[in-house]
Amino acid sequence: MSNAPSELTNLTIAQALKGLENKDFTSKELTQAHIDSVEAHDKLNAFVTKTPELALQQADASDKRRASGDAKPLDGIPLAIKDLYCTKGVRTTASSHILENFVPTYESTVSQNLFDDGIVMLGKTSLDEFAMGSSNMTSYFGNVINPWRSTSAPDIELTPGGSSGGSASAVAARMAMGATGTDTGGSIRQPASFCGISGIKPTYGRCSRWGVIAFASSLDQAGPMARTVEDCALMLTSMAGHDPKDSTSADIKVPDFSAALTGDIRGLKVGIPKEYRMDGTPAEIDALWDQGIEWLKESGAEIVDVSLPHTKYALPTYYIIAPAEASSNLARYDGVRYGLRIEGDNLIETYENTRAEGFGDEVKRRIMIGTYVLSAGYYDAYYVKAQRVRRLIAQDFENAYKQCDVILTPTAPSEAFALGQEEEDPIKMYLNDVFTVSVNLAGLPGLSLPTGLSANGLPLGLQIIGKSWDEETVLRVGGVLEKAANFVAMPDSSILKAA
Repeated sequence: MSNAPSELTNLTIAQALKGLENKDFTSKELTQAHIDSVEAHDKLNAFVTKTPELALQQADASDKRRASGDAKPLDGIPLAIKDLYCTKGVRTTASSHILENFVPTYESTVSQNLFDDGIVMLGKTSLDEFAMGSSNMTSYFGNVINPWRSTSAPDIELTPGGSSGGSASAVAARMAMGATGTDTGGSIRQPASFCGISGIKPTYGRCSRWGVIAFASSLDQAGPMARTVEDCALMLTSMAGHDPKDSTSADIKVPDFSAALTGDIRGLKVGIPKEYRMDGTPAEIDALWDQGIEWLKESGAEIVDVSLPHTKYALPTYYIIAPAEASSNLARYDGVRYGLRIEGDNLIETYENTRAEGFGDEVKRRIMIGTYVLSAGYYDAYYVKAQRVRRLIAQDFENAYKQCDVILTPTAPSEAFALGQEEEDPIKMYLNDVFTVSVNLAGLPGLSLPTGLSANGLPLGLQIIGKSWDEETVLRVGGVLEKAANFVAMPDSSILKAA
């Protein structure tokens, strides 16, 4: 074998596929290197369930396929699966006590698509409970730790972001080559930014939601998280596709997304929305945004100013619609059919006991908000009005795209913050999604990629937002921005070992 295990875990998916094809190493060796890395970084708490035996079986099968000339598009690549995706025969918890021992008898469509393309599953990654959160602090199984540390306070543990914090931490710490995430209001893009990796939320309907535990059905979307834009493109090609089992899945042909990375964006128009220049945004994030604009200009893109006038209403709109849909979706967890059951003297008491003990504080908070805005007398005042504003937000983007091909913004309003720092103030926590929620409300594709470091040596990301079904242009611009930024920084491995 020409590569030591530590070198194997530093390969990108694209490099690993070439190495497997050239017989530089086997999938079994690649997988074992990542299993060892998962164990070495156990204290980051990125995984709820590890599946090393299954991973080695799958790697063995992959090596046999490759030897017989039947290799699949992602054959032998070790990935992590967010624990919101139902995996047949493997515990799926949504990081909640109420589903702590739930083992599905079926496979989510997206994970099945990945298995069909030959991936190896290392395990299930932690998340904010039912994907509700921006810090991975609401997981029943304890918070996930970001592998990065601030140079000014190296002893303080940082959030990986949320809700896909386990996936982001696993990819950043070289435990997995890529991971699946879900994005309801920024839950792929914000953790990608905090952990110095790439992640794309595809157009709503591009990836099936069937078998992905629901939070807010009109906003949730599955997507890939990896260390490069090309790796995200490779994963998305496998993940996407029409699914008759999901009524919101679009019957649209899936392109070869990696073929879109031509490196040429000459003549493309990039929109800069003035409303994203917000008071209180750290100067270094504005500076990075300006740097991104310069890089794209130097690459031949035309920069145009655009306006998204209803941006200021995006967060309040999201925090009416998302909890409303959550209160409806989470009504199924009642202690009767599956999951936790806490007996009471009668059926109503059993419901109450089960839900009181099974759900964490943030989930209860959102259920109560959602139930309130859907209740008689408030439905029109809140929910119906929020849906109207949502339409206006989507219209803003439609109007902007008459002037440009993609939009460039920051991903998050800060670097990764200390664990628990904003936990006491839910409103402050919700503001983490200020640059991302509009994309979900409008159903558009959005890509975050790392483009620089803060003064504290922590990753900062920029976001590229595209037109519906135009992930190809988003990825093409992302590839150019990635090359210009040349982000090669990694978490400090000595800190990782001590974590």
